[in-house]
Amino acid sequence: MLLGTIGGILFALGMCMALIPEWNAFKPGVVMGIAGAAVLLIMVLVWRRMEQKDPIKVSGKTIGTVLFGIVGALLFGVGMCLTMVWSRMILGIVIGIAGIVLLLCLIPLTKGLK
Repeated sequence: MLLGTIGGILFALGMCMALIPEWNAFKPGVVMGIAGAAVLLIMVLVWRRMEQKDPIKVSGKTIGTVLFGIVGALLFGVGMCLTMVWSRMILGIVIGIAGIVLLLCLIPLTKGLK
């Protein structure tokens, strides 16, 4: 839990530093974001070891699921940026909802339907 909190804060702060032009901290923000992502990756490895689970097997389905999640998160983020930064409310809402739908589709994709 501690690694997840630290990694999430580092990642979020790094993204803010990189994306808010008033802060003038793009390069340090990228470095901090990468550090946060690394801590989050370590958290996943530690959590899987604590739960005594097998290592993640890299397969076509795993790679496809990760890419699907990345596309969903990017669509959601672009929708938020369009709405809040560039004042394109309708387009931002539509793209944001598309991202939310893709992220919700990850649940049956990973867990399956019963």
